[in-house]
Amino acid sequence: MDGIPLASRFSIATNRINYCGPSEAAPALYRAIVSGHGDEEARRALEGFEALWPYLEAIGAKHHLDPLDEKVVEAYWIGNELLDDFGREDFRSILTALTRRGLPPSVAERLIAHLPQAPIPHHMFHVAFVGVGAVTGHVPTTLANLESCRPAFATVHARGTEVIHVLRPSLVAKEGRLVWGSIQPEKLRFDPAVLGEVTLGQEVVLHWGWPALVLNPARADALRRFTDRSLAAANESLPDMGVFP
Repeated sequence: MDGIPLASRFSIATNRINYCGPSEAAPALYRAIVSGHGDEEARRALEGFEALWPYLEAIGAKHHLDPLDEKVVEAYWIGNELLDDFGREDFRSILTALTRRGLPPSVAERLIAHLPQAPIPHHMFHVAFVGVGAVTGHVPTTLANLESCRPAFATVHARGTEVIHVLRPSLVAKEGRLVWGSIQPEKLRFDPAVLGEVTLGQEVVLHWGWPALVLNPARADALRRFTDRSLAAANESLPDMGVFP
């Protein structure tokens, strides 16, 4: 199954703002999104995303799947059963791979020393535990940037031709942990060629202010569950690490 269009939906926003991935990869990613089919140019572009590729490789290898199989991509960005069998040794290997892509070895050593019992190769866990920008160094690790970078579920309550108004739960830091805060309204531009006929009441997933995908009920439920699992795992270690005082 071709996961290149799904991976491109989440990756294009950060590439356009030069946070990660090869420069000028966006046209190939956009073509994959709107066509619904990947090609070799888009695949090579995704392989160049510094933090993304080690996770997709690890999930794929664990289940004898191509890193860009749609189930692998879905596991990392949304969550599915492919994440259930990962343990601490698996995540140590991911951290080693991330050092080859830019994560400072001293940071990897600190993370290994604080690994929770059930680390999970999901993007929510990556941004909460490893840290936003930890691999590329292009963006500081702050709570505000974590909120932008995590795959955030949101409900559409109004829309225009190219603008949607959403309500999304927010995360706050409390005693060094990440916990759910208030529901926040947000106004976002969207691309009709990407989201299609998004309607009121539908749920979308956001990445760096980009409405990446309309979530069907099963995926909306999965993203909520795996977000909570990722937070629970990260919160085992965050107070001792002092990331969010």
